[in-house]
Amino acid sequence: MDLGQEYADEGGSAAGERTFDALPAARGGAFARSWWGQAWLKALEDTALDGAQLKLGRRHARAGAVGAVTVRPGRITAVVQDRDHTRHRSDVLLPQVGAADWDRFLDMVADRAGHIAALLDRDMPPVLVEDAAAAGIELLPGIGDLESECSCGAWDHCAHSTALCYQLARLLDQDPFVLLLLRGRGERELLDELQARNAARAEEAAGADAAAEQLRPGVPAAEAYAARDILPPLPAAPPPVAAPGTPPVLGGGTPPAAGVAVDALEFLIGDAAARAQRLLADVLSAWHPDDPPPPVLTPAQDAVRLAAGTPGEAICARLAAGSGRDARGLALAVRAWELGGTAGLAVLEEDWTPAPGTLARATDRLAAAWEDGEPRPRLRAAGNRWTVVGGGAQLRYGRDGRWWPYRWEDGQWAPAGPASDDPAGAWAGLTAESAE
Repeated sequence: MDLGQEYADEGGSAAGERTFDALPAARGGAFARSWWGQAWLKALEDTALDGAQLKLGRRHARAGAVGAVTVRPGRITAVVQDRDHTRHRSDVLLPQVGAADWDRFLDMVADRAGHIAALLDRDMPPVLVEDAAAAGIELLPGIGDLESECSCGAWDHCAHSTALCYQLARLLDQDPFVLLLLRGRGERELLDELQARNAARAEEAAGADAAAEQLRPGVPAAEAYAARDILPPLPAAPPPVAAPGTPPVLGGGTPPAAGVAVDALEFLIGDAAARAQRLLADVLSAWHPDDPPPPVLTPAQDAVRLAAGTPGEAICARLAAGSGRDARGLALAVRAWELGGTAGLAVLEEDWTPAPGTLARATDRLAAAWEDGEPRPRLRAAGNRWTVVGGGAQLRYGRDGRWWPYRWEDGQWAPAGPASDDPAGAWAGLTAESAE
């Protein structure tokens, strides 16, 4: 019997499962762009024992060899075709979350409107996963959680199950509910249970308010009417803030104290007003983000952030001197900041060597960046950097697990584009820039 027909006979349209059409080939670029899709692939790559099978699985996935993918609680299934057109049914298994854990998860989500809004927007903010972990529920797989079964007979992750995992990462980018279904709850079921919890809580709150109202002593109508003019009015809702206020002009009048640059102080006041306006707009919005606040910047990092606001040549010179950089170094730092914030700045200025296991995985991923038959440059490795021998291109591996393209410009290495979780994507950006 044909493998595809055999699988269809098992009930591919039953309740509690979803089937996704085969995705087209993916030439270059990253398999996962969302942070949860990247976490899925990390669990696979940290578990698999054979780097060659990972590499071959990536090639299968890029070539479009993975058929329709069916996701059900605890299992994903697809038919994967080898280059010789042999077809194999492959399954990847992930433990389901227990009923008691799901109850705790749903209670936690129902307590925070931002979590519900994020899920409805097909987003999975880190704070949601962190809150779930604090409640003892692990949504993302860890090392050893992904197991495989394949008709090829392999006992560990083979090229077919690996290709299926890479393909699923692309689906997770589009819809995090795929992960929740794999853990045991479908989208409709989960949302219905959340709605039921919210309705029950609203009913309980209304009952409590009614009981409190019955216990509250009454006030004679004449007394309440007589006091109408002495009661303070209710505060009006604050108006929306469309733009920051105009900073004051400090020039003229009393001379500034020695060492105080008026133009720099005016720029700092304007920057503070703009940041305050963004924070206030978030708080007053109908749905303000519940992500954790960003880390506090060091003075050297904040100097780069300020310089990215194009304050003018004189202020940039002060920022460069105050942060221990020259004008050229500050310009490079601003470019790195605009491409990747604090992470991009760290990759520019920090030279480090990954741990042996991390370095081995990074080297394997880099080796898989070129398909068979593609011209492959000769690379020289040093710490977290791989440089094309005799060329002006370089890839850097960041502490965040992403790859950053660099190019030799005017006697120094300069950021050449945004980061990618796949070295093939970073390299594609370098070659595209060269072609232009």
